[in-house]
Amino acid sequence: MSSKQSQANKLHYEALAKVSAADLTPEEQIEWNDIHWTALTAEPGDVDYIEADADGVQAMWVVPKNAQKDRVIFYAHGGGFVSGSVYTHRKMVGHLAKATGARALLFDYAYGHQQKFPHQLESAFTTYRWLLGQGVKPEHIAIAGDSSGAILTFGVLQLARDEGVALPAAVMVLSGWLDLTLTGQSYETNREKDVFFSKAGGEWLISTFLGDGDRRDPLASPLYADLKGLPPIYLQAGSDETLLDDSRMFAEQAKKAGVETKLDVFPGMLHTHQMMAGRAPEADDAIDRLAQWVRPKLGLEVV
Repeated sequence: MSSKQSQANKLHYEALAKVSAADLTPEEQIEWNDIHWTALTAEPGDVDYIEADADGVQAMWVVPKNAQKDRVIFYAHGGGFVSGSVYTHRKMVGHLAKATGARALLFDYAYGHQQKFPHQLESAFTTYRWLLGQGVKPEHIAIAGDSSGAILTFGVLQLARDEGVALPAAVMVLSGWLDLTLTGQSYETNREKDVFFSKAGGEWLISTFLGDGDRRDPLASPLYADLKGLPPIYLQAGSDETLLDDSRMFAEQAKKAGVETKLDVFPGMLHTHQMMAGRAPEADDAIDRLAQWVRPKLGLEVV
């Protein structure tokens, strides 16, 4: 049975569904998420946040006390390309970085109503190359993202591999949006449990950031990507979210491509339940699993 604290995530998405149905401007929706999504996460404590300019991309260092400065989690925040920022995610990423014993680097990118894809991927790749230019070894970097941030995560990996840029040591994806053709059966099987992430909502998001772009473009829809040669991947998803099958299908594809892949499905959880870090035991468990998995990938001892 899910904890009482974890219900905050469900209530958040129920409220977000009502807000999305209202006649709000993009800026008003962004502000609503900045206030309410951010509030789900407790302050991790002993973590500093330092804003940076990554070759023209707004970024933020997340620096836990006593973190290994030469180990970095490169993180792409979610939000469907219509919301989310380094500020909505800084605390959750702070919990992850603190548990791992590493720094993290968040970055921002244009929303879909401001710039169409692949502008967002260009910002992500620019930031990744900037990070490598700071003297951090690729074998000491883990790349991660949640929801739509997974599109940027796997986009960066494909561009890096194909352009001969060094790949990171590991990949972590939380409730990844990985199939823009919306073929997962969980859109139906979890439809009554997940009131916000409907197929209709997905269609709207896709039209907003992709426009008339190809939904099977592997840079936009990672399920259709060539995954050969990618680093080890750890996927997390909630059993009750409509995007569950995105992770299941992607895990199968990755394993077929010979990529070390792990998938954890959390009973009774909805989309990105990790955002309740510091408040709900299920979120803390998920963060701890990510940290324990990635530490040896980065050459750190398991604690």
